[in-house]
Amino acid sequence: MQTRIQGTVMPVLEVRLEPNDSVFAESGELSWMTSSIQMTTHTQMGGGGGLLGMFKRVVSGGSLFMTEYRAVQAPGEVAFATKVPGHIVPVPVSPGNEYLVHRHGFLCATPQVTIGVGFQQSLGAGIFGGNGFVLQKLGGTGTAWLELSGELIRKDLAPGETLRVHPGHVGAFQASVSFQITTVPGIKNAIFGGDGIFLAALTGPGTVWLQTLPISRLAHQVAEYLPSNEGGGGRATVGGALLGGIVGSLLSNDDN
Repeated sequence: MQTRIQGTVMPVLEVRLEPNDSVFAESGELSWMTSSIQMTTHTQMGGGGGLLGMFKRVVSGGSLFMTEYRAVQAPGEVAFATKVPGHIVPVPVSPGNEYLVHRHGFLCATPQVTIGVGFQQSLGAGIFGGNGFVLQKLGGTGTAWLELSGELIRKDLAPGETLRVHPGHVGAFQASVSFQITTVPGIKNAIFGGDGIFLAALTGPGTVWLQTLPISRLAHQVAEYLPSNEGGGGRATVGGALLGGIVGSLLSNDDN
């Protein structure tokens, strides 16, 4: 198997597979492939097996169905492009070297990589849309490719070093990093600060990848230019739906 990442603002991952080599991705991620690649869509890949694996994927924000791309009889190529401006990051996965990723950050992986729910916390149905804050956990053995939006900032945290981050900017981090959701200190900061109520606290040791373009924030800016229904009801509906995404790109199935 050979891989290359091409492009700058909107990169694409091209994977060249030898006969019987395969990768898998969530359904709908394919950009293009050669004629020797065989697609097989099912529910059994990436979750650790059976109904439990399917449940873990759905809970972690992933798709129920996964698609395997396998080269048959001859070498072939399959490609996966980013959905928004950003970066594609390959990470080696092995026991003791696992990763937590924002709920739509998984692009594709080799067959022995598993996907499950790594963190889930409800942040209130009325204000935040009820979806809560969810992270996917990548385990098993192999290579996974992540899709992170905007520019990519890498932070290597020393043991005990803590970084507080707006949740939407959390792209991925090693499982050795301790993670928890905290509230913004001070009632005035929470109400009038404009930075949201919650922050993610990440404590080392380990590596953290931050993304500079949470899709929720991009959507919030674009909403101003969307047409509204008579009486402003459409604008209110759009704004209300997007409010839940302001906490970060992990809060809505449409945010990333």
